[in-house]
Amino acid sequence: MFTGIVEETGRVLAFEPRAEAWSLRVAAQAVLEGLATGDSIAVNGCCLTAAAFDAGGIRFDVLEETRRLTNLAALGPGGLVNLERSLRLGGKMGGHFVTGHIDATGTVETFEARGKDHYLRVRVPREFSRLVVRKGSIAIDGISLTVAECGDEFLAVWIIPHTREVTNLSARRSGDPVNLEFDLLAKHVERLLAGRES
Repeated sequence: MFTGIVEETGRVLAFEPRAEAWSLRVAAQAVLEGLATGDSIAVNGCCLTAAAFDAGGIRFDVLEETRRLTNLAALGPGGLVNLERSLRLGGKMGGHFVTGHIDATGTVETFEARGKDHYLRVRVPREFSRLVVRKGSIAIDGISLTVAECGDEFLAVWIIPHTREVTNLSARRSGDPVNLEFDLLAKHVERLLAGRES
């Protein structure tokens, strides 16, 4: 379980196929503190297991399915990824509950400065639009954000300067894929209502 409050951006060192899985190596510093092999780290919002680490970074094994269903497939050496350690008992809860299980990928339509803030509009697969509500929570690349606008196939959020500076959003451009995790409560409510209707 995560909060969507990114601790640092890591830089991809390598992402390559191996016999047993894809191997993702990421240079990191802050998330290494207290890390143990087997711990969960959210990488662009995707919950991955630390397979190995040293003073310079972490290595993850990535399933083919994870690669196929997330924007991790687009990663290459030098790319920036958002990193967050899992929530610890007694830790701060500054964002919202994020599981690290990506629901879909969206596409950046617009990302531009508007005054002192930045406006980010993302195309959302139509079948997931029902899970998005204005003023609700959304995790985009693992970042806990508040929905400002939404429609049948899009959502929009406002990005404060701090979020832009400490996450990989500073490198995002129109057309880029982003990982989306919709609010857990919305998904449970939808499931309960679907059960009532049937």
